[in-house]
Amino acid sequence: MSAGADALSPPTSSLTWRLSSWASSLRFEDLPERVVELAKSQVLSQLAAIRAGRVHDLGRRLVAAFGEPLQADPARGACVLATLGAWLNLDDTAYAGHLSPSTVAVPLAYAHSLRLDGARLLTAIVAANECAARVTAAATLGPFRGQTAAHTSVVGAVAGRLHCTGQPAAGWVDALGLALAMPPWTLLPGFLGGDARAISGLVPVRAAMDACDAAAAGLRAADDILEHPGGFLDRFAAVPLPEVVTARLGQRWHTDTLSFKIRPGGPGIDSAVDCALALRDMLPAPEPDEITEILVETSAYTMYVERQLAAQGPGPMLPAGVLPLSVPYAVATALLTGRLTVADFATPARHDPRRWRLAARVRLVEDPGMTRDLIGSDAPFGDALRQAGERAKPWLAGFVGARAAEQITTLGPPAATFTDATKHTGSRVTVRLADGGTLTARRDIPIGAAGPDTRATHRELVRSKFAATGGPPDVAETCAALDHASSARVAAMIRAALRID
Repeated sequence: MSAGADALSPPTSSLTWRLSSWASSLRFEDLPERVVELAKSQVLSQLAAIRAGRVHDLGRRLVAAFGEPLQADPARGACVLATLGAWLNLDDTAYAGHLSPSTVAVPLAYAHSLRLDGARLLTAIVAANECAARVTAAATLGPFRGQTAAHTSVVGAVAGRLHCTGQPAAGWVDALGLALAMPPWTLLPGFLGGDARAISGLVPVRAAMDACDAAAAGLRAADDILEHPGGFLDRFAAVPLPEVVTARLGQRWHTDTLSFKIRPGGPGIDSAVDCALALRDMLPAPEPDEITEILVETSAYTMYVERQLAAQGPGPMLPAGVLPLSVPYAVATALLTGRLTVADFATPARHDPRRWRLAARVRLVEDPGMTRDLIGSDAPFGDALRQAGERAKPWLAGFVGARAAEQITTLGPPAATFTDATKHTGSRVTVRLADGGTLTARRDIPIGAAGPDTRATHRELVRSKFAATGGPPDVAETCAALDHASSARVAAMIRAALRID
């Protein structure tokens, strides 16, 4: 058992203890400059996602159900911030997991309530990123992908809150142990079959907030909940990777693997839409009947997501909260309108028969080369494959096929650092026209995804994303200098960012 309220109990060597000890003692001075810069962009990007999620009709219903994002109780406000910033798939991801709905939302709520300065806010976010990404990476070779891996937000929320409140490691161990004793297990038919996906950010964050309250009141937890036989990794991973939870702490920064979402859309949509928008420049104001077919060649990952969505029934019947996962709808919309925004997932746009007529002509096929690139990149699960080696073959064969699984032997060792991390979720889009013409575009790393271009341009990308939501320019200015911002300026920034006219 963990030390809990008993300060005299010695720490153990469990994974939770070692991770908590490191994260709870993390200070701003420990963070590399590049990590600080990425975290600043992460704040502005997630504020944009929250604003976008709130103005949609579904977002307004979430606020009606759970209250405004800033509340007297920061724990409750954190839950609202988490859910508003998640459901449109505008939240930022990493290797591994959808981090920002918990790792940014929770520190924002507590920074506002506790009047933390910018350096403390950024440190809490990075600490939460590292904890959530590492636990998610340890269970990545398992049944849950992306937002269905709700445990990412459980860990991120606990770490984000407790770093803000300055809790010692013992409190982290108990809160994490209590939260992971009964972790959410996502049921895909419910996640995709109604509006449950809209609260995928709220449910795990609320559980985390309750666990923090329980630990503060003296409830204790099993400190070996991660690695115990029958514990979290045993149940949530087909190939558990406990070693990655504490691998090279302070040297291998998972924050380096951040990918920034610049428009709504689920896994694999980004690159296909990038291509569609490039082709739209060659097709001014096309009509559906001018296009006979749209071929989207992509990796097995995007094919997997599309198969899950297709099982839910015809595209026009998809719930609003699930529509951002549809490649055919997103590509058709981008070709017809030259954009893909929040409004495209709301009424009346989402019922536009022209879009669905063209979406019916979108055909997805796997490109084996793109699958190879996916497996070889760090995100979304390539580094886990390198860590697992031969052990991962059965899992990968079930996910992308036996032939692709043979590539594991060529991947090499896990990365020592993530400074050069990439996320290859590519697509090639070919538009066949009724007049016999053909147009093609290809994108291997989506705009905003982890890679050299994003490392060079993330500041500009997230500024544009925030501005597109009508966000005040002074908020972007504060974020750019967040490491030097006073507590008063941070609080004012958060209020201004969340004000919707």
